[in-house]
Amino acid sequence: MVLQFFKYQGTGNDFVVIDNRQELFPKNNTKLIAKLCDRRFGIGADGLILLENDVESDFKMVYFNSDASQSMCGNGGRCAVAFAKYLGIIVSETTFNAIDGLHFASIEGDIVNLKMNNVKEVKEKPLYSFLDTGSPHHVQLVENLNDLNVQIEGAKLRYGLYGESGSNINFVKQSDKDTFDVRTYERGVEDETLSCGTGVTAVALAMHKQGKTESNSVNVNTQGGVLTINFAQQNGSYTDIFLKGPAKQVYKGEIEC
Repeated sequence: MVLQFFKYQGTGNDFVVIDNRQELFPKNNTKLIAKLCDRRFGIGADGLILLENDVESDFKMVYFNSDASQSMCGNGGRCAVAFAKYLGIIVSETTFNAIDGLHFASIEGDIVNLKMNNVKEVKEKPLYSFLDTGSPHHVQLVENLNDLNVQIEGAKLRYGLYGESGSNINFVKQSDKDTFDVRTYERGVEDETLSCGTGVTAVALAMHKQGKTESNSVNVNTQGGVLTINFAQQNGSYTDIFLKGPAKQVYKGEIEC
């Protein structure tokens, strides 16, 4: 089988993207998904995105982490929107389906503004916050962010605190009044990634909840670039959450599987 694929990245979070509207891709073949994402024996990516037809929206995004587990991915969603525009499915606005439901997004140039699901609760612990922004996220302030071994320290928390089901782990340092630096250990990738869309969303909301910022517009610096999160707060819940940043096609090609 020869697959045509596209490579996209959103602030360094990279994805293999496939047009699966004809439903030819074997989604149950977890070994193939992991192989395509392998950086030595495949194409190499943090995850795989299948764009499919959907009865209630413009398209459906089926997202797999590099270990073939499924989840919601904010940067992946933004890249899926850019791909849908490339295919001519959408022009400047869209509603699409994902594992956590419907999402609205707009695109101008290579900037995609993606609406995330509402967050009803941010659990505050003495040393960290925990919330679900489509995927579970642990958010922890640290002083030595640049020197931190994210792979080792993230894995300790991912397994030690959250068990086999795990959580994404975000280490954060405040760099300005409404700006934060973050490094993320991603569950499913089992390593640090250059950026995580649901992660930076979790960081913005957790820092607001902790009173580290009073702004409803927060910039988050990832290793791969800057993302902006805008939101509203009502009765302790966060609504109208938008994740904004670049999503770019890197290249396209074919691979024999």
